[in-house]
Amino acid sequence: MNYYIVIPAHNEEEFISLTLESLVSQTLLPKKVIIVNDNSTDSTAEIVQAFAKDNPFITLVEKKSSAIHLPGSKVIQAFQKGFETLDENYDVIVKLDADLIFPNNYFETITKHFNSDPTIGMVGGFCYIEKNGEWVLENLTDKDHIRGALKAYRKETFKQIGGLRPQMGWDTVDELLCKFYNWKVVTDASLKVKHLKPTGANYNKTARYKQGEAFYTLGYGFWITSIASAKLSFMKKKPLLFFDYIQGFLKAKSEKKPLMVTAEQAKFIRNYRLKKMKEKLF
Repeated sequence: MNYYIVIPAHNEEEFISLTLESLVSQTLLPKKVIIVNDNSTDSTAEIVQAFAKDNPFITLVEKKSSAIHLPGSKVIQAFQKGFETLDENYDVIVKLDADLIFPNNYFETITKHFNSDPTIGMVGGFCYIEKNGEWVLENLTDKDHIRGALKAYRKETFKQIGGLRPQMGWDTVDELLCKFYNWKVVTDASLKVKHLKPTGANYNKTARYKQGEAFYTLGYGFWITSIASAKLSFMKKKPLLFFDYIQGFLKAKSEKKPLMVTAEQAKFIRNYRLKKMKEKLF
């Protein structure tokens, strides 16, 4: 299978060489890797260009945007800039962060999953962060969720879900729409990826209400949002975030923000979330 990778990058000079080194060392190499240099003020571009000299499948794309790092919108706009430069000769499209180190067999294993079942739409491993000298699971989500840092989509799936939405919640709505269209989402616990920066480390303070807004635009409704907010704030070990999430939800509701999904999809998502909650309770 041919797989293409797009990596949005903003001031990633500290880690991007480690990410690219792990990609050029894969047992199954990518056909194309696009790094979108999104308004960096450091040596990100020079590092990428050095790799591109020895690895012709690596390409640098420049993008100018705001330096404010709001979750979702900035990174997906950069991803889209890179995606637009690609041709259609791929079987799998991959969105990666620029601060990851992959095991050498990562993408060989990913493609084996896709080849094993034509109804598999998304595949991913798990992110690990360093704590006290040890690499431990970055435990922010359920084990059946693929982190936004390392998303791999079958071409047909990517097109059917309408690509990636440039707003917070993009890496949840993609999987929910996979379920809506009867695609399988596969996570492989054997694929342990080193995540060199904790999730959300660079988010601006204005982003704190965005999670609640995302819950609203996903069509969750108030009660599912309340449960999801409580769970997420507990997993992040910051209980006061619960109130930020609820405030963000209510603000989005009062402003009648447009949903990321249709009414039919929103109904499916609520029923799916309720079903998953009941399964955990009983």
